[in-house]
This record gives sequence, C-alpha cells and structure tokens, in this order.
Amino acid sequence: MAKLTKKQKEALSKVEKNKIYNLEEGSALVKEVNFAKFDASVDIAVRLGVDPRKANQMVRGVVSLPHGTGKDVKVLALVTPDKEAEAKEAGADYVGLDEYLQKIKEGWTDVDVIVTMPAVMGKLGPLGRVLGPRGLMPNPKSGTVTMEIGKAVTEVKAGKIDFKVDKYGIIHAGIGKVSFDAAKIKENAQELISTLIKLKPTAAKGTYVKSIYLSSTMSPGIAIDTKSVN
Repeated sequence: MAKLTKKQKEALSKVEKNKIYNLEEGSALVKEVNFAKFDASVDIAVRLGVDPRKANQMVRGVVSLPHGTGKDVKVLALVTPDKEAEAKEAGADYVGLDEYLQKIKEGWTDVDVIVTMPAVMGKLGPLGRVLGPRGLMPNPKSGTVTMEIGKAVTEVKAGKIDFKVDKYGIIHAGIGKVSFDAAKIKENAQELISTLIKLKPTAAKGTYVKSIYLSSTMSPGIAIDTKSVN
C-alpha cells in the first residue's frame, strides 16, 4: 500500500472514527478532508433496506439537483433531422443519428448522457451491449427518451441525474464538487435523499434509509446521521 503523505494523514485525522455527523457538518467536512490536487467530485452512497433482486423493491428515478453537479455533462442527441436544431439550441454537444450510431457500434462512448426520441429506440436496441454496461442506454423513466428533446438536454445540462439501486441495495450518485459551498452540497444531498424517500417501495419492510456516507474522489467516507436529512 502506498505511503500516506503528511497532507493525506492530516485529512484522514479530521474524520473521527465511529462518529456520525449531521448533514450540515458532513457537507462542510467533506470539503476539509479533500487532499486531491483537482476539484474532486462529492459523492453520496445511500444504503437502502430493499432487496433489489425483487422487482417490487427496485428503486430507480431521476432528480434535478438545485445546484447542479458541477460537471460539464457531455450530451449526445440521437435525433432525426427535424429535431437537430432544437437539440443544438439546448446545448447538446453532439447531434445526429446514423453517423453516431455507427461510431457507437465501433466502440465510441465518449459521452455522459444520450437523449433520443421514441422512434429512434429501435435502432439503439442492437447497441445495448455497448451502452448498457456504461449506463448510457436512454430510458423513458429517466426522461432521456422523449419528443421534448430541447427540454431533456437542458435539464441534463442543468444537473438532472438518474440513479438506480445496485445489487447491494446502495444508491451511488455524484452531487457536486468540493469547490461548492457546504450549503450547496447539503441542499443537493437533501434533494436526492428526499426523492429516494418518496420512492420507497411499499414492499420494503423495516428501516428504509439504513446509512448515508459522503466522500470526495479520494477522501475517506463520512457517516451521516440519517435523521438529520429530513
């Protein structure tokens, strides 16, 4: 294991072992314990009391973070010619159809989100093996398959993210950057968690939000008191 630098040790020492912080404290602390030399992402991990193997306990959805993610999201709009101008005006980074389908077929996936139209989804089906594992397959539930292309692109650029519980019952999401004010990190976290609470499956029994951790790209996890997020 690599030896920790003085700066890394100092950052780690600020997180008290076994202490559970309220969301306000955690949002400030995640900025302090960052020792990366770049503007690291702030991530949240929420462990839910669900069994994702059961269809009636699957948790997935979308949320518009009030302060965005701080990330320049690269959007590909796979649209017919009549929708190209709308997509470009909304700020899509790449706009087109057949030429991009061919590029994806050849392995190109240098985008963060793909927005498309219902009529185009049939052409995307065969590319599921490329797009699926990278989380790039458009989905009507996340608002990325729609006729309102301009609106979809604008929302994604502004900080709309989609999330899905993993096989361990955990939701992982990027909710900002360490350069954000602590208040903005807190508000973005609250928005995501309140959305998760609204999506609680009726089949889920017992404690729903079991644990919450905040961290930056290279920092230790900070345990957050689940009662402090309501």
